[in-house]
Amino acid sequence: MSRLCGAVAAGVIFALFSPMQAFSAEPVGQATLIRTEVSGQTGPLVVRSPVHKDERIRTSSSGLGQFIFKDGTKLAVGAGSTVVIDKFVYDDSASVKRLSIKAAKGTFRWISGNSASSAYSIVTPAGTIGVRGTAFDFYVGPNGTTAIVLLNGAASFCGPGGCRQLRQQCDCVIATRGGRMTDPSRVDRRTLQTLSNPRALPFLSGDQQLSGALGGIRTSCGLASLRQDRQDRPQPQQRQERPAPQAPQQAPQAPQQAPQQAQDTPDRPDKPDKPDKPDKPDHHHHDWDHHGRDHHDRDHRGHDGDNDDRDHDGRHGHRSDNYGSR
Repeated sequence: MSRLCGAVAAGVIFALFSPMQAFSAEPVGQATLIRTEVSGQTGPLVVRSPVHKDERIRTSSSGLGQFIFKDGTKLAVGAGSTVVIDKFVYDDSASVKRLSIKAAKGTFRWISGNSASSAYSIVTPAGTIGVRGTAFDFYVGPNGTTAIVLLNGAASFCGPGGCRQLRQQCDCVIATRGGRMTDPSRVDRRTLQTLSNPRALPFLSGDQQLSGALGGIRTSCGLASLRQDRQDRPQPQQRQERPAPQAPQQAPQAPQQAPQQAQDTPDRPDKPDKPDKPDKPDHHHHDWDHHGRDHHDRDHRGHDGDNDDRDHDGRHGHRSDNYGSR
């Protein structure tokens, strides 16, 4: 019997302090929209999943979760974010005495509910956001740098470097973990450059779409064009590459006439053989004419037998004796 009582007592203690039982109490809010992957303390969340005090909520690199708390406060948790419901103290069924969250990193949108402004606070690594019945977006970078953009109402940001008041729609303050803090100024493209993240404010730029009241805020503070610019700008993998040059087609064959022309070219005439050198004349016989007479029978004028002076009978045409005197 004593063993049975001990086992029952152990089971009760385990049930009271187990992680599942820790969130079996009345929830402080619930999920109204889940995209891709959002997880809570006990695993993945779906629409209408309850959320509880001290619960840590995480989203994947493309995840998105929207939540509503019992007093009507609405919270959007963007991609790659982590937030903890730090404190939730009931006042009555319509409001709370204290609602505090700790934003560790990521992107968020907040719309206050029915509780007094003093009941709300958002703690970031760089400071605390004070709510004045308002709506705003805020971003917490990996190094703790925090930016807040006012959408409606008013808000304050207090850190080691003092406090800044945001009163105009689209006012922005950026603060670092070390205490540096900018004065309020209108959010623009330079804000994202300072944060080194073009998607630091995805609900304003349109990189993530919200629904319901969280998505009903009409202003984008001029950042909606950033997403369109990124879409219009060709990405490296989408750029049209110049087509690779095709292999040159096979060069056309030389016309058949060319080799035929070479064949039709008339052969050059053979180089004539050099004439044989005449036999060295025999000085005893070279002056004989066809009559067997000796051409050395010169006249007294000393002319060698000049063939050009022969007449048509082959005989020597003896010119007048006066010719040799010229």
